Amino acid sequence: MEVSMGVVLLVLLLALIFGGLGFALHWLWIIAIVFFLAWLAGFAFRSGSGSRWYRW
Repeated sequence: MEVSMGVVLLVLLLALIFGGLGFALHWLWIIAIVFFLAWLAGFAFRSGSGSRWYRW
C-alpha cells in the first residue's frame, strides 16, 4: 500500500511540475515574441537616415 501511494504521489508531483513548466514556457514565448516585435518596430522606424542598426 505504501509503495503504490508513493508512486501516485510521484506521478502527481511530476504532472504538477511539467504542467507548471509548460505554462511558464508558454508565457516566456509570448514575452519573447512581444520583445522581438518591439525590436523590429524600432529597427524599421529608427531615426536618422545614416544611422547604423548597432551601437558599438
